[in-house]
Amino acid sequence: MPRLEPGMARIRVKDLRLRTYIGINEDEILNRQDVLINLTVLYPAVAAVRDNDIDRALNYRTITKSIIQHVEQNRFALLERLTQEILDLVMAHPAVSYAEVEVDKPHALRFADSVSITLAGCR
Repeated sequence: MPRLEPGMARIRVKDLRLRTYIGINEDEILNRQDVLINLTVLYPAVAAVRDNDIDRALNYRTITKSIIQHVEQNRFALLERLTQEILDLVMAHPAVSYAEVEVDKPHALRFADSVSITLAGCR
């Protein structure tokens, strides 16, 4: 993860719990499962801080709503694909200079709490 430079803001969305179709086994294809999403986003926040104006800030609520809609309305065979599509949604916002997305699939393996994939993008 890049260093947090002066004027940059780090937004973290922690443990966004959604349900979607994820997997390749018959049971996974037929039944929704929980996924846990964590995001880290860096963007230049000088104007937002200076003006105290939402129009100058990166609206994390808008980003999160688009992620919720996308994840809940689609099907994914691979955790890698789901993670990349979420990263693409975040990076579609021009103000984002760096984003990291981790998606956990709870109970994907016997004896493990979860399996996760992390992908990152930057401009």
